[in-house]
Amino acid sequence: MDISVVIPLYNEEESLPELNAWIARVMNEHAFSYEVIFINDGSTDGSWDVIEKLTQDSDHVKGIKFRRNYGKSPALYCGFKEAKGDVVITMDADLQDSPDEIPELYRMIMVEGYDLVSGYKQKRYDPLSKTIPTKLFNATVRRISGIKNLHDFNCGLKAYRKDVVKNIEVYGEMHRFIPYLAKNAGFDKIGEKVVQHQARKYGKSKFGLNRFVNGYLDLLTLWFLGTFGRKPMHVFGFLGTIVFFIGFLAAIVIGADKLIALGRGIPQRLVTDSPYFYISLTMMMIGTQLFLAGFLGDLISRSSSNRNEYQIEKTIRCGD
Repeated sequence: MDISVVIPLYNEEESLPELNAWIARVMNEHAFSYEVIFINDGSTDGSWDVIEKLTQDSDHVKGIKFRRNYGKSPALYCGFKEAKGDVVITMDADLQDSPDEIPELYRMIMVEGYDLVSGYKQKRYDPLSKTIPTKLFNATVRRISGIKNLHDFNCGLKAYRKDVVKNIEVYGEMHRFIPYLAKNAGFDKIGEKVVQHQARKYGKSKFGLNRFVNGYLDLLTLWFLGTFGRKPMHVFGFLGTIVFFIGFLAAIVIGADKLIALGRGIPQRLVTDSPYFYISLTMMMIGTQLFLAGFLGDLISRSSSNRNEYQIEKTIRCGD
């Protein structure tokens, strides 16, 4: 199969028939073999009824129904698991992503050899309250992830080589960082295509400004796991050692100052009356806790069942 189109949705019953017809027209014009996978993320309207009808009318349509609203990342995870196409296309169900972009996205994967191609909505029909935070967010992600050529990490319209979606785990709200997840998994040929952004035709946006706060927290988590996930002792143990050492040196200085003063007959208050003593003691305690956190993290990492799972692209053996 050439293409799998994965579409997560929540309360988008009005747009689904038009979107499916649009996708079918594009696929038929270019003679693609394809499937469309709608993931109903706990919709409270008639979205599932529409999906059931579409599956009855077309052999190309599949549907997955969640019992409740889990979020976009779980929906994409289930869609990726079900997808069978050589190229997997994701798009939103609100008709703001154009299926006319699919042939070029497919070509960039299959001909130009990209692992992942992300859409870039250069001209947007969103209010400034949404576009300005988005620009700041994308600038931060570019810097931390090291993927300098992407302008819109959160664009729902993306194309993936099949191997990519089968070797990454999208969870929580990590759908915003799929290019970063792909890079951490070893798929580093990541491209971008300017795509058409259309004004919303039905309903209203399901995302609020809180997604930017959550996005930054998720980005920090992803950066830490990608950098230190398999070696927590390297960060916690190092920081703990430094903090403990500084506190220990401070305690020695305080004690030495007391002894020198006594040797010279200079009146000196008790060491325990000095706030610096308690600061140094606190630093030693914090350093010890950080070191133990790294030690426990290493123990947990070593006992993990997937600690030796690595992304192997190809193996050549004798006789092959």
